[in-house]
Amino acid sequence: MSTWQILQSHLPQALLETLYMVVISAVVGVVLGGLVGVLLYLTENRLLCPNRVVNAIVGFIVNAIRSLPFLILLVVLIPVVQFFLTDPYTPSGGAIALSVAAVPYFARLSESSFSEVDPGIVEASVSTGATVPQILWGAVYPQARPSLVRGIVIMVITLIGSSAMVGTIGAGGIGDMAIQYGYNRYETGVLAVIVVILIVIVQVIQWFGNRRAKALTH
Repeated sequence: MSTWQILQSHLPQALLETLYMVVISAVVGVVLGGLVGVLLYLTENRLLCPNRVVNAIVGFIVNAIRSLPFLILLVVLIPVVQFFLTDPYTPSGGAIALSVAAVPYFARLSESSFSEVDPGIVEASVSTGATVPQILWGAVYPQARPSLVRGIVIMVITLIGSSAMVGTIGAGGIGDMAIQYGYNRYETGVLAVIVVILIVIVQVIQWFGNRRAKALTH
């Protein structure tokens, strides 16, 4: 098969599989990782819900998962994914592994975003008698939104790169295509096209994220 025939036959499916994995893991990362980040922020802030024990335990778990390179985490999770899906070597299996990596990653990003909020705003809110949920959603979150958007962009770009590693175990996506056809079959043209596509995708996501963050900055 020629380079054009390979791209025509396999690239659309590979892109869809990568999109599937990245979207699912990004949503899980933002939702669960955001909740963990809120917990870390609240238990660390002396004005809100300080709890050193909870903060230390949650922080240790987050750091333990983050300390594993994604490729090692991917291999470690194969038995777990196999238990739930039977076949871990699928885009769904890759999405689970990416989700596990995304949650602690975004937890730290969101915690950092919340911590950047001016402490004076929190103190002023506490002095008015506002409850913790009111302070969090009425004062902290609006101020942290630009930073959170930038964090989401960073996470999505990281997930795109990590999704390519899923191809090393044959779980689909653009990385799998690059390995099977670009590397194993020495199709330099396939690799070149995939590299260009990844660069374009990352640039578009970064551009959109920067514009959105700038619009939210006030």
